[in-house]
Amino acid sequence: MHPARSVPHKAMKILLPDKSCRDAEPGPVTVDALLAELGFDPVDVIVSRNGTLVTEDAVVGNDDEIRIIRIAHGG
Repeated sequence: MHPARSVPHKAMKILLPDKSCRDAEPGPVTVDALLAELGFDPVDVIVSRNGTLVTEDAVVGNDDEIRIIRIAHGG
């Protein structure tokens, strides 16, 4: 029997509103904490994980693709 191999987790891929991309630690972390770490106000953005919108209390991590989309305010 072979010893168990640990598979390294990929970093989360984060797509920012300015179209740039950055990697983050694999997590797990809540969307709210991730936004705070990145300097975003949750009132100003929506977040998707792997193509599905998620709430601020959703937990993200491992090899998730996170997209942060700025909401246009005004009238």
